[in-house]
Amino acid sequence: MALQVKGKTALVTGGGSGICLEFTKLLLSKGCNVVVADLTLLPEAETVVTGNPGSEGATAAFIRTDVTDWKQLRAAFEFAIEKFKGWISCAQAWSNFWHLDDGVDNDSTSSFKTFDININHPVRATQLAIDSFKRQKLGHGVVVIISSAAAQAAFLPTPMYVASKHAISGFTRALADLEPKLNIRVNAVAPGRVKTPLWAQDNLTWIDENFDRWVTTKQVADVMLDLITNEKNVGGTILEVGTGSVRAVQRINDPGPQGKGLTSEEAADACTNVYNLIEEHYGKPRG
Repeated sequence: MALQVKGKTALVTGGGSGICLEFTKLLLSKGCNVVVADLTLLPEAETVVTGNPGSEGATAAFIRTDVTDWKQLRAAFEFAIEKFKGWISCAQAWSNFWHLDDGVDNDSTSSFKTFDININHPVRATQLAIDSFKRQKLGHGVVVIISSAAAQAAFLPTPMYVASKHAISGFTRALADLEPKLNIRVNAVAPGRVKTPLWAQDNLTWIDENFDRWVTTKQVADVMLDLITNEKNVGGTILEVGTGSVRAVQRINDPGPQGKGLTSEEAADACTNVYNLIEEHYGKPRG
């Protein structure tokens, strides 16, 4: 099942910035209405939402949403259905594992924010998307989730991020049978290194600008659209995006990230610093 986006509606979580903002702009240019669900909008996103209509009169709307709050996430879906009525596509701060009880993850929260955002949010959003497709009796639907090239690799400095993206890729593959049975396609994009507001300044030291290359948000958005419209990208497809390459990630015996924009010249130094953090934060007396 391939689906053309013209005249349809997409709910894009995280569309206030980065990859999903670029995806929002692309959908509008193709004549697709967009509901952006996010905590806030960057100035560029505000312009997109409140500015001129997209191609064929497509328009965008914003609903403030904390995607880790299930009530707010459901409200975003209900808002999209009420405002545009039609097909909905759902797309989508790193916690630091090595900072024990120091930051957003501690005994008072009893959770890991990275898992809430990168796993619980897209899994719950997919549930709500499938429910929306069925309730509207559309006979079709598409969900595109953001995984990462990290799902094909291991990187000691960000174990929770890596784990969350492995989970999302596994989740996407598990739902492959929905397309032949229900005409609902669930796919994922696995970008390499993309310079978005999520990159903390400290983490930029992992990148050597003389050697490393950034994947652009436009490159990722183009692949996300292809995951919707290309009949070859059947449910369960995961496409890895490098600076000059796109490849389907294999279910078994995958060779790992391939090409530019997928590796870091300074990765060894980042891994070495982990052991400094362990000495600083772990094994200390409890007050």
